[in-house]
Amino acid sequence: MTTPVQDPARVARRRREHERQAVVYGVLVALLLLVGLAALAVYSGAIEAPFARGFTSTETPEDAVTPPCLPAVEGQPDGALPLAYSEVHLRILNASNLTGIARAYETVLSGRGFAVDSVGNYTSVLTYNELRFGGQGIVAAYTLAAQFPEMRMVLDAREDATIDLLVGKKYEKPLNEDYVTIAADTPLTNAPGCKPAENLTPRPAPTPTAPAPEEEQPAPEG
Repeated sequence: MTTPVQDPARVARRRREHERQAVVYGVLVALLLLVGLAALAVYSGAIEAPFARGFTSTETPEDAVTPPCLPAVEGQPDGALPLAYSEVHLRILNASNLTGIARAYETVLSGRGFAVDSVGNYTSVLTYNELRFGGQGIVAAYTLAAQFPEMRMVLDAREDATIDLLVGKKYEKPLNEDYVTIAADTPLTNAPGCKPAENLTPRPAPTPTAPAPEEEQPAPEG
């Protein structure tokens, strides 16, 4: 029985096809390994995914606000001086989901001499603390804002000098008194990015819910 003689050209062609297939499969396997490693790195937080989007939240974040600048004060060419704490009248409204936090703020601020006229609850939950005040209360608001590391300052349409402190769920505690940098004889400093009050559109003043005393609960000390 004779063995068929294979065509050398056909053998060479098959060998080349096998080589090409081996290269293609090798590239595909390498790509799959790279994709898998990248996915693992993103999942573990080692690298940030391109075009990453956060999960959609049902909460509406507060929009950016422009604080009003301090008003010019006749007889004080260097700028407005802070008020005595007893002259700053404020209402503290709980805008968080933490029971008792507004009462904790009342304890700290009234202990420093601020005039806390009332404590209540706000109609919705805010993320961050806010001070809301009218044009007559700008100096008082700056005096109170100095007690905190950060504060959103929102001009509203009220006509008196009272202030509302809205305590958000990601609240900032009042600074330790040793770190409060204002002094009675040193002019206050304008907030970064401020604009003159007359160039801002005041917002409506906040309305608390129907009076309902907060439950007392341990909260951070100031």
